[in-house]
Amino acid sequence: MRGRANVHPMTAANMVQLAAAVGQYFARDDKRHRVVIGKDTRRSCYMLENALTAGFTAAGMDVFALGPIPTPGVSRLTHSMRADIGVMISASHNPHYDNGIKFFGPDGYKLSDAAEAEIEALLDSAPPLVDAEQVGRVTRLHDAGGRYAEYAKTTLTDRIRLTGLKVVLDCANGAAYRTAPDVLWELGAEVIPLGVSPNGYNINEGCGSTNPQAAMAAVLEHGADIGICLDGDADRIAIIDETGALADGDQIMALLAADWARTGRLAHNTLVATVMSNLGLERYLSGLGITLERTPVGDRYVVEAMRAGGFNLGGEQSGHIVMTDYATTGDGLVAGLQFLSRMKDTGQKASTLTRSFEPVPQILKNVRYSAEAAPLDAGAVQQAITEGEARLGGEGRLLIRKSGTEPLIRVMGESEDEALLRAVIDDIAAAISASA
Repeated sequence: MRGRANVHPMTAANMVQLAAAVGQYFARDDKRHRVVIGKDTRRSCYMLENALTAGFTAAGMDVFALGPIPTPGVSRLTHSMRADIGVMISASHNPHYDNGIKFFGPDGYKLSDAAEAEIEALLDSAPPLVDAEQVGRVTRLHDAGGRYAEYAKTTLTDRIRLTGLKVVLDCANGAAYRTAPDVLWELGAEVIPLGVSPNGYNINEGCGSTNPQAAMAAVLEHGADIGICLDGDADRIAIIDETGALADGDQIMALLAADWARTGRLAHNTLVATVMSNLGLERYLSGLGITLERTPVGDRYVVEAMRAGGFNLGGEQSGHIVMTDYATTGDGLVAGLQFLSRMKDTGQKASTLTRSFEPVPQILKNVRYSAEAAPLDAGAVQQAITEGEARLGGEGRLLIRKSGTEPLIRVMGESEDEALLRAVIDDIAAAISASA
């Protein structure tokens, strides 16, 4: 659930009703149920946190308020604290005026489709309220960030210290603004922090993994060995090498998959990634005897495929890196630690480790559309797509889809002929704009 804060569905009234419905869903036995609630640094998180707390306690659930904490921290604490459900209040990489809700089950994984459907069905009627004696209690857990930080450090072997590495760390003025700098410093790195002064409105604003320009400049200014950029809820990462060049999630996955396969850690010798991942990644992995299993766009689908196939490494080009040996969801900080570990183990520079393969030219254009429009159904758009596929022939591919988080049509293509690809993408984007 995601949208503009204080506008349906992201209103306080809806959050009370949603939380009460979740409470009703769990009210199938006589035991006390508990929920953990984390959030990022948006001003609207206060409103939504209080509303959710009211709904949960009215349904008889005990609430543990974690405060600002990365999404993977909520996932982990849901499981480690034996909570029935975990809630993360965040709109991830979106601007401050948006907000959203993510639910995690007791195993730390996102709720199943079946569970979500049952909860949605309960929203159609007023949930029963418990007697006064059964109203839930609220506990603010002041050491939640510390618990997550200590776990993150354990994902590195004891022999790995980050001493001698100068790291620009951009926390996007988001959920990791305290925990991530502390973890890197305590592991021995020299940390140059950016995006660590949230004010409720500056989350992802000119900073973070989707706006890495400031971090790129800082790497060059300070002569840093690497830049690490997280997003608003710290479940994704972007890497900047010592030359100021940006690497996406495909290069990070290529590095980890090759290393894990070499050391026998890569389950079933398979990496799971989405249809957005570059064709160059697939070719590189194939040359190493590693299978690339593709899923629809979304870390949820990546995790579902990983669980179904027993795989332990997956992710997205956008920087969600999922390592189920360590976490049940994307974890930007832990992914960064794994990358830094490879730097220390190999003695190689970030620029070498972020260039495992040569990407096939890929172009992505985002076209905004109005809520009333259905541009992908327009005949002119369908014709432009068909003509584009014919022009690329068997030497490229197109992927046109709606964004899952914003009113955008994402037009992506790949081809060795970059000039032809750009022309095709421009024509399709123009047709969508005309119908939007």
